[in-house]
Amino acid sequence: MTFFTSITRAEPEDTQEIMRLLVNTAEWLLSKGSNQWNALLRGEDSHNTPESINKGEVYIFRQDPKIVGMVILLQQPNAWDLDLWGERTKDNSAIYLHRLAINRKFAGKGVGKNIMNWVDTEAPKLGKRVIRLDCLANNEVLNGFYRSLGYEFVGKASNSSGEFSKYEKKV
Repeated sequence: MTFFTSITRAEPEDTQEIMRLLVNTAEWLLSKGSNQWNALLRGEDSHNTPESINKGEVYIFRQDPKIVGMVILLQQPNAWDLDLWGERTKDNSAIYLHRLAINRKFAGKGVGKNIMNWVDTEAPKLGKRVIRLDCLANNEVLNGFYRSLGYEFVGKASNSSGEFSKYEKKV
């Protein structure tokens, strides 16, 4: 079942609502014992979401008028990706997925899976054959989620934020 009535690229006027969704997600993660996205709670955004919105890289999924979820799709690797993915970033056939976030009011209903299935069909339209993403290595639920969607574990990488599992999927 699809829980969104529209999928659009975020506009600058959506920035505040998107940032609120990300902070709410970070608060929820913290309540579950995860430090993932904690920097957002300190006002730090390693993925510079407002800039991604301005570049047309943020997609929002609505059940009008509410945002159900969002995702960032980067056609070029950012500094984070260059650090984690290294030499692999020289391959221009990949899109980099960041900040999959679900409005907690819609959690547990398959929204995340629906968004990820949409990404599978959208990436080729953007000229990409591979989707790359990362998540905290110790987040067993999220690692299992990506594996269940057909993502291949391709290794781990560490930086000052922790240890991350890297996943790829050919589309």
